[in-house]
Amino acid sequence: MSPNIPTSLSVVLDVIGVLEDLGVRYHLGSSFASAVHGVPRQTMDADLVVDLSAGHVDRLVGRLANDFYADRDAAMDAVARRSSFNAIHLATGFKVDFFVKGSGKFDDVELERSRLTQVVENPPRSAWIKSPEDTILRKLQWFRKGGEVSDRQWRDVLGILMAIGERLDDDYLDMWARTLGLSDLLERARGQIGSR
Repeated sequence: MSPNIPTSLSVVLDVIGVLEDLGVRYHLGSSFASAVHGVPRQTMDADLVVDLSAGHVDRLVGRLANDFYADRDAAMDAVARRSSFNAIHLATGFKVDFFVKGSGKFDDVELERSRLTQVVENPPRSAWIKSPEDTILRKLQWFRKGGEVSDRQWRDVLGILMAIGERLDDDYLDMWARTLGLSDLLERARGQIGSR
């Protein structure tokens, strides 16, 4: 871990380094992506979307074994079901959640649109980050799936809209919101901050 950056980010960058070494495509989402897009908040976990195959699992778990607890069977099951598993950093308890990329069109587009973004200045370090538009869409999906009661997800959506609303690709947002059945939530969020 680097002494010059927050422990949580250092842990995440260690995991990302392993993924990059193994040639696994990924992007960082959830609260880390929100923070990059202008909505910082404290978190004790990180979400990584990974294009992971069964052939990667043993090498990934093996590479993480010294510093993390990661269950091989849980990882294999997640790959088979396109679900999630986690790795827990032994020294800090910080949790990295791996979400195996889904098989839908939006899953493909979302990964393609992620952006290589510098996350540490000294020494320079970059990571693939979920785009702000896709962060909004995924958070609206989680908000809906959770019964539309998660203040955290909703606040993150509003925060991104307020922070960079004018620079968002509204056509892309509108198209995928319609496709994913989220147009009503997107319009509610825009209305709440007086956007559009």
